[in-house]
Amino acid sequence: MDDPIISLRDVTKSFGRHTVLSDITFDVPRNKITAILGPSGTGKSVLLKTILGLLRPEQGQIFVDGEPIVGIRTKELYRIRAKFGVLFQDGALFGSLNLYDNIAFPLREHTHKSEHEIRQRVLANAEMVGLLDHLQKLPGEVSGGMRKRAGLARAMVMEPEIVLFDEPDSGLDPVRVAYLDELVLTAQRETNATFFVITHNISSTMRIADYMGVLFRSNLVRFASKTDMTSDTNPIIRQFLAGKSEGPIGMDEMADSDETTSERSFASMSPVTTN
Repeated sequence: MDDPIISLRDVTKSFGRHTVLSDITFDVPRNKITAILGPSGTGKSVLLKTILGLLRPEQGQIFVDGEPIVGIRTKELYRIRAKFGVLFQDGALFGSLNLYDNIAFPLREHTHKSEHEIRQRVLANAEMVGLLDHLQKLPGEVSGGMRKRAGLARAMVMEPEIVLFDEPDSGLDPVRVAYLDELVLTAQRETNATFFVITHNISSTMRIADYMGVLFRSNLVRFASKTDMTSDTNPIIRQFLAGKSEGPIGMDEMADSDETTSERSFASMSPVTTN
């Protein structure tokens, strides 16, 4: 790949004796939608946090726009992290702030824009996700789908080069997932940003992704274009994309694993710091 925006090289991440990611290497194409899939417990969320610099791998390097992020100073990590917007599973909205103030929060916290400039940016992003008529409502007063849309608007409000999605369809019914997929496609076309999605929703991936990767037992089975992945004869890829019980992926891989416990333990960690 000539100009990847994110590159992982031999990335390994462990918690104690449990290796969650093992020698992961792939390139994320610029200005495209990439989805990383895999059964529960295969390291998808850990991969996302490692790319953000919230977790530090024991081995390997990650490059964002050509710059390494493993082992750099905290100030430099924050500068590079400004390239990212993140949509968390539950939207991660502030319950005491209405949707307008939730979307405006990054602009007020990290820029010196006037309230007039902030209002223009908030309204533009709210319109993109269809929330103009609901901005004065609190997160507890709207549906899960609206909270996801507000989370997407907030992730986009700083005009990031890269937007990370952590299981964006979690908790949504199939119809609302389809609507969210349409919003994701629209947002990517309008902004030309790079979207990186962690998910296990095959139908959603087939609607939105340009490129796909499949994780299994801490390893990357393959990373390729959606067309190449759907024609792959690898039994792991075929079984997972088809959603069948017959194949190398057993029931244990589909259940909660040690990764879930590990994730709970670092969910509230502060970013990795280096001297």
